[in-house]
Amino acid sequence: MAIIYVQAPGPPRETWETLLQVLGDITPVVEAVPPDAALADVSGSVRYFDCDAVEIARLVRVRVLALYGLDCAVGVASNPMLARMAGHHGPPGAVRCIPDTPQGISGFLNPEPVAVLYGVGPKTARVLCEYGLDSIGKVAGTSEATLQRILGAKIGRLVHERARGIDRTRVVPHAPPKSTSAELRFDRHEVDGSVRRGALLGLAVDIGRQLRADGQVARALTLTVHYADRSTTTRTRVLPEPTAHTPVLAGTAQALHDALGLQRARVTALSLRAEDLTTVRLSGQQLTFDRQTESARRLEPVLDRIAARWPGSVGPATFARP
Repeated sequence: MAIIYVQAPGPPRETWETLLQVLGDITPVVEAVPPDAALADVSGSVRYFDCDAVEIARLVRVRVLALYGLDCAVGVASNPMLARMAGHHGPPGAVRCIPDTPQGISGFLNPEPVAVLYGVGPKTARVLCEYGLDSIGKVAGTSEATLQRILGAKIGRLVHERARGIDRTRVVPHAPPKSTSAELRFDRHEVDGSVRRGALLGLAVDIGRQLRADGQVARALTLTVHYADRSTTTRTRVLPEPTAHTPVLAGTAQALHDALGLQRARVTALSLRAEDLTTVRLSGQQLTFDRQTESARRLEPVLDRIAARWPGSVGPATFARP
């Protein structure tokens, strides 16, 4: 199996559609990876193009750069997990390949901290570090039974396999789910958390208005934080119920931001995406006896019409200026 993982910078929606279009011309086995990446199984394309997976990856990079001006990072490996990790560790404009040999896989994985192992979250990484297993190589050298005693049977077996470069998943072809997004790029590297929270409020207002205008509600919200070193952090949270209510969207976005604990991180942009959309007619809504919440929901369509006719005339009080 030959897998490539492609990640390109830029506005998330346009980047996604660009990658899927280019990859779709090469292989039909393409899986969209939110918010700006894609996985592709090019095993069948190797014979068609009469070249190996690395050359196909270079072809994808050149096409994306020539046609759309996006310089992407590409990872090439024998399974989706390794391809993701190779792509994340490669700088923009680079194609990074992990050799499909035990020595090549262990040479790539073993020196890395355990926190970067795909599928290992912060909590699992913290538990492993408490036992001195702070690198992937140390985890790979630990018996499966020991990891199962530390992490539990299912997680222990999964971590044991992935530390050795084993990934049993496959690339599942599917288009990106219906979504709507908003992005804000700061004029300078923003380190003030209160400024970022205000920006997220503005993005939530924009997304809420767009959802209500389209007669849709979102089931999940994704926050992507772009840093000065070109790295990104993406977090997704499922909403308690499908909604287009701005206060719920804003509260969820700010909770995602606060959970990152960025402190003095230099942030260049924030992207907010409402995902898994459905029409409001097909969604249910929990009844509430909160008169203030019900009044706010009834008032939103009126405010939307005012904002559409006179942009900037209405908005959160936080945005008000003397």
